Amino acid sequence: MAVALHRLPGPGLLAHRDGIRAVYAAAFAGPPWNTEPADADAYLERLADDVRRPGFAGAVALDGDQVLGFATAWTSATPLPGNRAYPRVTAALGAERTTAWLCGGLEVDELAVAPAAHGRGLGRTLLEAVTRDAPDGRSWLLTSAKADATVRFYERLGWRQATHPAPDGYGTAVFLGPHHPARTALVPPQ
Repeated sequence: MAVALHRLPGPGLLAHRDGIRAVYAAAFAGPPWNTEPADADAYLERLADDVRRPGFAGAVALDGDQVLGFATAWTSATPLPGNRAYPRVTAALGAERTTAWLCGGLEVDELAVAPAAHGRGLGRTLLEAVTRDAPDGRSWLLTSAKADATVRFYERLGWRQATHPAPDGYGTAVFLGPHHPARTALVPPQ
């Protein structure tokens, strides 16, 4: 069966929650994430709230009824929240650049493809599906700078790392999307 990609509103994405949980658990089981099955359950709980965020976009890749991958994104709050990795991001970029580059932009929260489905272009297609409506091309994401294959994947797609080194040594890196206007202001690492 051919893989079908569907861009879905929140309730439509949640209809695939069991498959999303399985992909999340498999995709993030290895280093540097080393997630446990309970982490996938916690992600589903968070996703149930995330689908109500302003500007939410979700996409799922299906082979029949089987979820092979998914992506989620939403419009970033102004200012960025004070939880998760956001304070480290603001410290690394500075308040002015954080506001100008990230706030009000489209934040890619999750992108995951089942390991057995790697190499089929699903990650690229899912990422494009959730970022295509980014305001003024302002899409961005956080990932682990320690995830070498993931970093190379984003770089191949034209995403550029905005934080060098990663904030506070945590290994979290901010990437700006290929159409983000601030890409020209980025200084490459030395």
